[in-house]
Amino acid sequence: MAPASSEPRITLHPHDRRVRAVIDGTPLADTTRAIELRERGYPPRQYIPRDDVRMDLLTPSETVTHCPFKGDAAYFSFGDRTDVAWSYELPLEGMEKIEGRLAFYHEK
Repeated sequence: MAPASSEPRITLHPHDRRVRAVIDGTPLADTTRAIELRERGYPPRQYIPRDDVRMDLLTPSETVTHCPFKGDAAYFSFGDRTDVAWSYELPLEGMEKIEGRLAFYHEK
């Protein structure tokens, strides 16, 4: 068995670098106020303030997933592209800084 890491499983890193989310040429988000969430075993994700997301172009999905470290995530679709972004509306203790922010899949 591998030794346990002394690093926290999840770390949050606010930054002022520009982060954009564009799908099929349509800009969906543009911010310099993202928080990068780094979780062991997963790629870093940028959590974008809702004020910097074109929420009028996204529709809530029926998909909900649960993370034992962050809480329940609600998903959003863009046109016929399902579940392109997610948000923790009521994150678990310690993850309050990502509350209501959206993260987008790089893969989609």
